[in-house]
Amino acid sequence: MKDLIDIGTNLTAKSFSRDLSQVIERANLAGVSHMGVTGTNLQHSDAAIELCEQWPETLFSTAGVHPHYAKEWTDKTAQEIHAMAQMSCVRAIGECGLDYNRNLSDPKIQRSCFEAQLELAAELKLPVFLHQRDAHNDFLSIMTRWRDQLSGGVAHCFTGTLEEAKAYLELDLYIGVTGWLCDERRGHSLQQAVKEIPLSHLMLETDAPYLLPRDLPDKISVNLSDKRNEPLVLPHVCNALASYKNEKPEDVAQQTSKLARQFFKL
Repeated sequence: MKDLIDIGTNLTAKSFSRDLSQVIERANLAGVSHMGVTGTNLQHSDAAIELCEQWPETLFSTAGVHPHYAKEWTDKTAQEIHAMAQMSCVRAIGECGLDYNRNLSDPKIQRSCFEAQLELAAELKLPVFLHQRDAHNDFLSIMTRWRDQLSGGVAHCFTGTLEEAKAYLELDLYIGVTGWLCDERRGHSLQQAVKEIPLSHLMLETDAPYLLPRDLPDKISVNLSDKRNEPLVLPHVCNALASYKNEKPEDVAQQTSKLARQFFKL
């Protein structure tokens, strides 16, 4: 398996600071040719761009503010994200959306920050890299209002139900699938949903260093540091998706990579 694209990684995380070169090399050797570095606030969006400048043939990035950090959003934040989005490596606005699971920012502030970023994406004609957790109804309402103005969107790290997936598909949004698919405790809804989601609307991601698949074989686990997830496990996620969809892994790899190239203009 080769030329896989991991659309969502958190390579700016502290856990990667000591061995990022090796992490990227291991991913490349595993067949992962490109990795998206997620911007979750101003600091991490800027750091993502810096990483892309070091590995321009391998990395691309997003720029945005995660709902956890929505309380940090100001007019100046909007200006800085707008400026970052002019960089050639920035291929989407986000990670943006709603997260009512932890409410680290007030829901009202989250909604305001989300819509401000959708407005920015519409102006810049960039797709959006979306986050939704325990906020489906409000998220869907906002996306329904904005969808016609947006060039595209992907529901990053989707862990929801088939009903939620169908609602996103009706808006012509794409779905990002992670190692959550491999979780025998919490992944049942996703496992059922991916059977019905068209392969034409699916992309692969690891969300590394988070969401390490629970069923990794020893031959992969031995390369991981302290159970930290890495992009090198993406082929395992691909194989899991292929199994649930009753498709050949190479076909899933080819289609998801083709879509990622089109969506992020790689």
